[in-house]
Amino acid sequence: MPTDNADSAPFLSSVVHATDFSPASERAFAHALAIAVRRRASLALLHVTSDGHRDWTGFPAVRKTLERWNLLAPGSKQEEVLAAVGVRVSKIEIASRFPSLAVAAYIDSHPTDLLVVATEGREGVGRWLHGSKAEAMARWSGTMTLFVPADARRGLVAAADGSLTLESVLVPVDRTPEPSAAIELARRAAELAGDGEVRIALLHVGDEASTPRPAARDGAGWKFERECRPGDPVEEIVRAAERRSADLVVMPTAGRHGVFEALRGSTTERVLRRAPCPVLAVPAAARGD
Repeated sequence: MPTDNADSAPFLSSVVHATDFSPASERAFAHALAIAVRRRASLALLHVTSDGHRDWTGFPAVRKTLERWNLLAPGSKQEEVLAAVGVRVSKIEIASRFPSLAVAAYIDSHPTDLLVVATEGREGVGRWLHGSKAEAMARWSGTMTLFVPADARRGLVAAADGSLTLESVLVPVDRTPEPSAAIELARRAAELAGDGEVRIALLHVGDEASTPRPAARDGAGWKFERECRPGDPVEEIVRAAERRSADLVVMPTAGRHGVFEALRGSTTERVLRRAPCPVLAVPAAARGD
C-alpha cells in the first residue's frame, strides 16, 4: 500500500474507529487503519460495553493486518508499529449503556479529526452500530465522520492488502449548508489517493436558477464536473452515486444542527442505508487545517 503522499495533503492527524467487534466493523476498521497509515495519524480503537465486561481479544488485530498488507515484518512487537508505519495505536474500552453518547463524550475530551463507523445498510439489524446509532455518534460529536456500509458494492480500501481506490467522488451541493469544506475534503482525498485522475462531481438537486457555483479548480490529480437534476434529493444522490460508480460520497452538513439533526430519520438515514459506497459527512465548519 503506497504511503508516499502522506505529506501532500495536510489534514487528518487523528482517527477514531468505534467498533462493536462485528463483521461490519471489520470493514470499517480496514478503512480507519489504511487512512491512518496514509496520513501517519494516531488511531484510537474504541469499544463500548454495556455490561462492563472487558474483552481485549475482540479488538481488531492491528499487527496481523499490517503484516498482511506487507507493512510490518511478521512477528513484530507492538512497540514496533509506530516506527514501521508512523501510527500510534491505542485501544480503549468504555463501560456505558449508551454507546453513541459514550463515543461522543470520548471525542469531546480527545479532539478527533475523523470518526470511522460501520453501518449495516438496508437489511442488517446489527448490534449497536446500525444506521441510527452510527448517525447519532456523528451528530452528537459534531465530528467529520466516514460511514462504511457493510454491504457496499464499492469501498475505498481493500481489506486484503490495504490498497486505496478512489476514481469517482460525488459531492451534493446546495446554498446551505455551505459546501466549501466538503469540496476541499473531496479534493484532498483525491490528492491522498494519488493514483490517476479522480473525477469529483458536484451535484445540485433542484432548478438551474438556484444552482450554487462554489469555487472548485481542477488539479493535477483531480477534475471537477458539475451536474444539476430535478427531483427528490435522496433519490437523485443515490442514483448519481450508482450512475457515476462513485467510490465515495462527501456530504456537507451544518454540524450538530444540519443534516444530521433537521433531516434525521429521512434524508441522512436513507442516503446512508442506500449509498453503494462509503459516505463522508463533513461539518461546514471543518476546514481540515
